[in-house]
Amino acid sequence: MDLEKHPAAPAAASAPAPAGLRASDADRDRIAQILADALAEGRLSSEEHSERLDSLYAVKTVGELDVLVRDLPAPGAGHTPFAYAPAPGPGGPGGPVETIVAVCSSSARKGRWRPGAFTRAVSVMGDITIDLTEAVFEQQVTEVNVTSVLGNVEILVPENITLRGYGSGVLGNFEVRGEGRGETDPQAPVVIVRGFALLGNIEARPKPGARLVDLANRLRKRLDG
Repeated sequence: MDLEKHPAAPAAASAPAPAGLRASDADRDRIAQILADALAEGRLSSEEHSERLDSLYAVKTVGELDVLVRDLPAPGAGHTPFAYAPAPGPGGPGGPVETIVAVCSSSARKGRWRPGAFTRAVSVMGDITIDLTEAVFEQQVTEVNVTSVLGNVEILVPENITLRGYGSGVLGNFEVRGEGRGETDPQAPVVIVRGFALLGNIEARPKPGARLVDLANRLRKRLDG
């Protein structure tokens, strides 16, 4: 009698293959970290990294994401120069998200601060300034997710980092300047701005004269000296 129940088992085989599943934000974060490690280790050039990063937010399924890293080692399998090694613990992918909110008010992050891998900014009839020109980056890829409703959000970055933007506006403005500059440092962090503006303004741009300083290399020289 038990044998008669066995034919029911193949029903589980009808589940879709993982490669065909729609990609989640966590899936994209995982691939972004692998690409960041590959850039830091010299496995990818800055041009290759930029091309794959652009594809990262264009593809739809887990299988398409995996194609972007099929020739790269899994996270932790290689050596990452300590200059921009990802911070252990909660600051990595999937960790806590810092949220900056301005409702009929203003808010700012500036000076010598440590942005996490993910920052969310929400402006409703308010003003937000996110100044990364003096920030201490503890990861290769930093994402800023912005929503602006009748508000204004300005993001400033050092001149020599890679800046990417993915967003839109409805009766508003989403603008990321300086994406195609050739003078960015391939070893410097990548800042990705993703946003939506409704009757508002979101602007990300390099700040003239502000350049990221490799503090780790300075520390290494000091210890060696």
